[in-house]
Amino acid sequence: MGYLYLTIAIVSEVIGSNMVISTEGFTRIKPTLICVFCFGLAIYMLSLTVRTIPLYIAYAMWGGLGIVLVTMVGVLFWKQTVDAPTLLGIFSIILGVVVVNLFGKTH
Repeated sequence: MGYLYLTIAIVSEVIGSNMVISTEGFTRIKPTLICVFCFGLAIYMLSLTVRTIPLYIAYAMWGGLGIVLVTMVGVLFWKQTVDAPTLLGIFSIILGVVVVNLFGKTH
């Protein structure tokens, strides 16, 4: 169940992060409520995740995958651009998450 909770946490965080754009500085009520709900759900799901998955594993995956997915949504839906250093940095984050999960001995 830990990885299901983590998946929900990541997806809701990505939705909340992308809703920040639509809030227009938290002046639009509906996107603001969705944003706040999604971030609240993300933190709650993360709290359930760490019952069965070590915090450093959960947080590495939550943060790493969140960055990747927010970037992808930004490029696909918000027409934002990324450059080579950004892609290198994102790849480094992914590599770090993989290393922690495959080679970490404490989980």
